[in-house]
Amino acid sequence: MTAHTPRPLLFLDVDGTLLPYGGARLPAAAEEWVAWQHTSNPQLAKIDRAHGLRLLRLTCEPMWATAWMDDANEVIAPLLGLPRWPVVDLPEAPEEDRADLLHWKTRALVRTAAGRPFVWVDDEITALDRAWVARHHPGRALLHRVEPEVGMTAADFTVVQGWLGEA
Repeated sequence: MTAHTPRPLLFLDVDGTLLPYGGARLPAAAEEWVAWQHTSNPQLAKIDRAHGLRLLRLTCEPMWATAWMDDANEVIAPLLGLPRWPVVDLPEAPEEDRADLLHWKTRALVRTAAGRPFVWVDDEITALDRAWVARHHPGRALLHRVEPEVGMTAADFTVVQGWLGEA
């Protein structure tokens, strides 16, 4: 008898990942982010609707790993034809991200994975995050950085699918 091996986790960001920044003026203040994370955001038209089917075909357990939190289920999931996904319990996003510091999501994602293999797709992953995960996570992990101006592409999905095929 074999034990059930859970599928790898997929931690998926929204801003700069599914929602490309190309040409957008990003919110400058916290209150502006509230409107950004709403169905009235005109930038939402830039989301590639084909990503919904691509995400559904991945052999993993997806979770939102985004400052959008459950708003991703209310705004992004319907655009892509996705069901509701669990949301990673993340700390509050800092006012300013710095490339010389560990990303504010990294510790929470490793804690949530609890040793399981995982893929983290985000536009803010750095070498510091990769090194920290390598030291603190006993399972396999792919930290895949997406170019924020363009967002996820078919090539990014190919990388993730290839890694999941080996997990």
